[in-house]
Amino acid sequence: MRLSALWNQLHQRELVTRNPWTGWNFENGQKTVRRSWTASELALLASASWHSTSVPEQTFRLVTLVAAYSGMRLGEICALRKEDLQNIDGIPCFMLRPHSDDGWSPKTEAGTRVVPVHSKLIEAGVLALKNTTDGPYLIAGLETSKQGVRGAALGRAFSLLKTRIGLPAEITFHSFRHTVSTQLRNADANIREVWIDRLLGHEATHKSQGTTTYLTGITSANLRQTVEAISYPETTFKRVAF
Repeated sequence: MRLSALWNQLHQRELVTRNPWTGWNFENGQKTVRRSWTASELALLASASWHSTSVPEQTFRLVTLVAAYSGMRLGEICALRKEDLQNIDGIPCFMLRPHSDDGWSPKTEAGTRVVPVHSKLIEAGVLALKNTTDGPYLIAGLETSKQGVRGAALGRAFSLLKTRIGLPAEITFHSFRHTVSTQLRNADANIREVWIDRLLGHEATHKSQGTTTYLTGITSANLRQTVEAISYPETTFKRVAF
């Protein structure tokens, strides 16, 4: 696996013609395949009562809403600072970038990116959080663990919630990313694959010099068009005043 990861990097940089270590699988245990949410599962989540005493329900509902309408990872959402919410070319955007003071950084190089704020998040009052939330973080109500992970308690509380309401093992918080990716790749709108990769922070499938240059030149307007293709029924998420 380590050799394959190394060769993938070499292949992406066009220093080798192929990765000879792909196709090897030594795992004997049963692996749980993560998948997207179904409409009924999202409805079940929306109607579920919140029992956690470590994370306010308002915080949980807000983080869930942001994940559903952006495809961002849980850690990325919880790490957002107030200064990470900015207007770029007149478009409100989340800026996912390294934080020098605490050492946090996106999971991968491609994870450093700009994610336009979905109109549904604007309607929910996300932009106002920059002026109403105490402290440096955009979303309140989250503690940093001893390991330096902000939002770890929310992740544990979500796992307890999904078990309590009977959601299957293949549904995790990460399933919001799967759902967003699936929606965008099946959207009727004219959305390019590289726009989706850029929005979600995925490495481009063919990382040639031309593709890399194109990714850096994708406009905020194209990314906004992409993020606005994400949609759910109006009753999917419980409305909580932010």
